[in-house]
Amino acid sequence: MESPQEQLETLKEIRSLMERSSRFLSLSGLTGVIAGITAIGGVAVAYLYLGLSLTEPAYYRLAQLPDGSPNQGFYTFLLADLVVVFLISLFSALVLTRQKAQKDGHTIWDAPAKRLTVNLAIPLVTGALFCAILLYHGELAFIAPSSLLFYGMALLNAGKYTLEDVRFLGMAQIVTGLICSVYPEYGLLFWAFGFGLLHIFYGVAMYYKYEK
Repeated sequence: MESPQEQLETLKEIRSLMERSSRFLSLSGLTGVIAGITAIGGVAVAYLYLGLSLTEPAYYRLAQLPDGSPNQGFYTFLLADLVVVFLISLFSALVLTRQKAQKDGHTIWDAPAKRLTVNLAIPLVTGALFCAILLYHGELAFIAPSSLLFYGMALLNAGKYTLEDVRFLGMAQIVTGLICSVYPEYGLLFWAFGFGLLHIFYGVAMYYKYEK
């Protein structure tokens, strides 16, 4: 007959197996660190390119030339900046997640990973379309807070299918987005805080909690 300690260990193993079958647990904390550093770098490049000081508000005023016509250079640069940051973050996430999955003996594209991807993608795609609509109507001021809000909701939604800690990051992003909605003229700084510093703090915490 099994001892109470053996029964407890058996229950822990069963719980671990159930979590692996329902949650994607191969996320690497270093992914958050790299994404955060990349985001801060992207914002820093934007400030340098646009010639803004940190305390100078309303970066989006540069979207128009003095004659009122659209500043095509502004739009081209910001789009290129965002795409580069996104691609670097995505590539590092895929590489590090694949490495961690192999180390843990898991596959990167299993049923939990698919559920995670779908539940993450729906709010993200919705948010991207909404930001595109804001851009179409010339409401640049609210693109930054909207992106933070939708990203936070995406993490909150996806947290059911991966590490529970992701939900806390999602709530922090939502709060950041709401505050940014009050001060949209400092959207680039809120981007640096939300996509940058919060990702770094989260990544370091997750690394020491699960990987160290």
